[in-house]
Amino acid sequence: MHIGVIGAGELGATLAEWCAESGHDVAVASRHPERLGNVVDHLGGHGAAMPVPEAVTFADVVLFAPNWETAPEAIELAGTTLDGKIVIDATNPTGTDLMGAPSGFEMLLRMAPRAHWAKALNTLSTDVLQRRRGHDPLLAEFVCTDLSDARRAASMVIRDMGFAPYYAGGVEAAWLTETGGPLQQTEVDVFHAKDALAEALMTTPHGDLRGR
Repeated sequence: MHIGVIGAGELGATLAEWCAESGHDVAVASRHPERLGNVVDHLGGHGAAMPVPEAVTFADVVLFAPNWETAPEAIELAGTTLDGKIVIDATNPTGTDLMGAPSGFEMLLRMAPRAHWAKALNTLSTDVLQRRRGHDPLLAEFVCTDLSDARRAASMVIRDMGFAPYYAGGVEAAWLTETGGPLQQTEVDVFHAKDALAEALMTTPHGDLRGR
């Protein structure tokens, strides 16, 4: 499969390397693809650096992992190439007061409404992911989306990386996994993911999944 990775920071570069190790062909993209030689060197001949729109066009699935502050610019650079693409959002919103605001995931959906979005790979640091990757019992990676094709693709990519996908709900559940949400920094294996999600949901007011 062809995978495009937007964002070449610590998370994006790490996810790109794991995708390449899984046998996927990877295009890494940023505002300055000419600076990504070191990232490409770790892709074992399965990757290249490209401008954002070219990487999205190349990709069957896009991993969206820029810094939150540059996410709008990344979407603007991608433009209409995102239309119809499966995009896995691994970002977390930043800000001093996120209460009452849409989730970061919802904000991105509004910026690129024709993409097929899923939320995943955003709850834990790369250090934790590296330590737990591929070790039984597999680390659970929560997935949020309303779209079956995005859910299938995200689950496949997560499995290929050495984790266990666990569906946490639709778009309205994504805030649970983001900054300030009860699933953020939750390190749990697949056998205990159901309990962790149930506990997270119990922290929200009755009848209000958003908890805001």
